[in-house]
Amino acid sequence: MISIHIEGMKFYAFHGHYPVEQVVGNEFIVELKVETEENEALSSDKLNDAINYQTAYEIVRAEMNISSNLLEHVANRILNSLYTRFSLISRVEVKISKLNPPMGGEIEKVSVILSK
Repeated sequence: MISIHIEGMKFYAFHGHYPVEQVVGNEFIVELKVETEENEALSSDKLNDAINYQTAYEIVRAEMNISSNLLEHVANRILNSLYTRFSLISRVEVKISKLNPPMGGEIEKVSVILSK
């Protein structure tokens, strides 16, 4: 089993239930864990035989650019897009954290974790 982690991806995006969140926006951090069985890349040393980290990042960035009411919805889109792009994937976990959420108190972040 190969486990690929892309950590600390930072985005300014417009996700949230409240109208102000979709106008003002907020900072988000995305963590991605992609698992695959052993594959040709171990011996071939060719990017075409592996999960391309840059492509995975581009998928996350594209989905984060689409405003949504719920982080669960964004996370699900990311999972589905990764599975569509990479046939080698056996499991994906995505964690999306909203920094300083507007909840009426001092809160560092709220997070949603979705795996498939």
